[in-house]
Amino acid sequence: MERLGTGIGWRPEIADAVERMPGIDWVEAVAENVCPGHLPESLLRLRERGVTVVPHGVSLGLGGADRPDEGRLTALAERAQALGSPLVTEHIAFVRAGGPLTASPRLEAGHLLPVPRTRDALDVLCENIRIAQAALPVPLAVENIAALISWPGEEMTEGQFLYELADRTGVRLLIDVANLHTNHVNRGEDPAEALTDLPLEAIAYVHVAGGFERDGVWHDSHAHPVPRPVLDILTDLASRISPPGVLLERDENFPEPTELERELGSIREALEKGREQGGVASKGGRGENVGRAASGGGAGAGIGAGTRETATGAGGAGTGAGNTSAGTGDIGPGAGGAGEGTGTTAARAGNTGTGTGDTSTGAGGTGTGTRNTAARVEGAGAGATGTGARGAGEGTGDSGTETGAPGTGAGDPGTAAGETAAGTGQPERIHPGADVLAPRAGCGPETAEESEGPAIGTAEADNHAPPSAVEHAPETVEESEGSAIDAAEADNHTPPSKVEPAPKTAEESEGPTIDAAEADNHTPPSESEVEPAPETAEQSGAARQAPGGRGEETASDTSPARQRLALAQTALLSALVAGTPVPEGFDRVRLGVQARALAGKRADVVAKVAPELPGILGAGYRSAFLGYAHGHPMTDGYRRDALDFAGYVLGSGLPENPQARAELREWWLERSGPRPRSHRPAVRLARATRRVLLRR
Repeated sequence: MERLGTGIGWRPEIADAVERMPGIDWVEAVAENVCPGHLPESLLRLRERGVTVVPHGVSLGLGGADRPDEGRLTALAERAQALGSPLVTEHIAFVRAGGPLTASPRLEAGHLLPVPRTRDALDVLCENIRIAQAALPVPLAVENIAALISWPGEEMTEGQFLYELADRTGVRLLIDVANLHTNHVNRGEDPAEALTDLPLEAIAYVHVAGGFERDGVWHDSHAHPVPRPVLDILTDLASRISPPGVLLERDENFPEPTELERELGSIREALEKGREQGGVASKGGRGENVGRAASGGGAGAGIGAGTRETATGAGGAGTGAGNTSAGTGDIGPGAGGAGEGTGTTAARAGNTGTGTGDTSTGAGGTGTGTRNTAARVEGAGAGATGTGARGAGEGTGDSGTETGAPGTGAGDPGTAAGETAAGTGQPERIHPGADVLAPRAGCGPETAEESEGPAIGTAEADNHAPPSAVEHAPETVEESEGSAIDAAEADNHTPPSKVEPAPKTAEESEGPTIDAAEADNHTPPSESEVEPAPETAEQSGAARQAPGGRGEETASDTSPARQRLALAQTALLSALVAGTPVPEGFDRVRLGVQARALAGKRADVVAKVAPELPGILGAGYRSAFLGYAHGHPMTDGYRRDALDFAGYVLGSGLPENPQARAELREWWLERSGPRPRSHRPAVRLARATRRVLLRR
């Protein structure tokens, strides 16, 4: 994996400051907010200086039940090509639900929602990632997200889920340590345990961000300084492996550049502290460490005699002999196995020399045969066993006296028994889908339909409460990637009493009050959700072997899982945005907090993409929007949402101020037609004449 160094999230608000910051090796830009044909000048200047730019997608919805949309994949590929990026990143999340799989209307969350850690969800996610890998010209990395709510009946921990995902698809991981902290506070999950279970060698880079705690709930706001607990998790990670890159995220409430530089300094200090604690070699260094032992209890210490290759820094080879469990019993995942012969190490796999046993993975147990992940590497024998089939070896178990269990799978042949490829440091990985899809010219969608920032504006958090929602208990918290707003002021922000829900399309509604002659020319265009195109055998995963995977998985394999996942996700999203009953097993209070957070976030993002609306409506904008959002789920992007909201306000007879109403009407007409209205005097005179004649 290419080493990126220390970076910061590029945002237009801090573009000039980022250019002047010392020690910035790379930046990350939200993919949906840049256009390949019209890249921001700041990004172009950074590229000219040799600063790496990574596009970070937020709208693919890889964790959803539907297959990834071909148009969105093409747009992401175009941005990677235009920016010359070494990789692209997305999220392990779902952002929309409904549609043909459930025979229900399409719903958009406008937010990153968690995927259930079940076998069904994992199977669907793996296939979706393979489709994305085949369509992208560079490697893909996916990010763990923060969550306020938990799915009932989950079958895996976060670490186990990510390990199997990487093992089956070969996808890289973007680990957000702030999200690990968020899930620790909100869901009781142990960050150290998650790091222990992760395939650390699959990490592409790391996110660090700030947040705050209110009423026992952590809000991943991306608008506050990075707290000490998040830096401590980063230190723990750095003690285990030297991450290829670390990036500071800030999406709101931007401080002075000196404050951002101070935070970057704290991140560098946390990394260095971790290296000192774990003895992990710095960038480009050579590892000298003995393999790690599992933390499970056991009777004795097993010591292997085989050498181990340690992928630390930029491909340095470890020289420690074997792997040692220091009084804890079995050697855990990530450590080399015990054996008599000299074996090679595939990333994450136990050492398997000729005739040796596999690594034992449970406390007090004998060797059980860890998965050989050499299928994910390419090289002259790097990470592969030398003689084919694994045999029962003489490796020690937890007490150092028991015979290792027979291996359960066939070993991969290498070019020489127990030897690594000459000159290789870290194993070379195969990227599935490289150069598969040539990016197209032109500009793809420019709107960011989901955002990682706070769910509500932090400066307004205490002054704006959303309307009450059916089935949702009030909560006094604020959420980003799950934040909320104070419910204590709900009485001060009730929706307009005269408001009736405004349908979304011209066929369903009379729409705003406008003249009939103008209505023909300014009917809002249909922007229905693009349905995924039928996938090819390659896209669907048919007859394809995933790197490091367990065999062929065809489209038919995941159809029942997709159906079940679609029903579950639609029920949850409908409860969050449409006020339907809360699905069984969910925490009603937490779902209420999340529902209010989504409405607040919609109000904030619409105010950004259509800043004229808060200007026209003034202080009444937020309460009016929350009243609209309560009965009108988002079915498309935020720009469509802004138009629908304006139509809703006009159709309900608001605003009462004639001048404000005229301005809002003009704004709606300007944007809702197939083309902007002409302002030439002759055209304006003709429109005025038609209005007069129609009145007569």
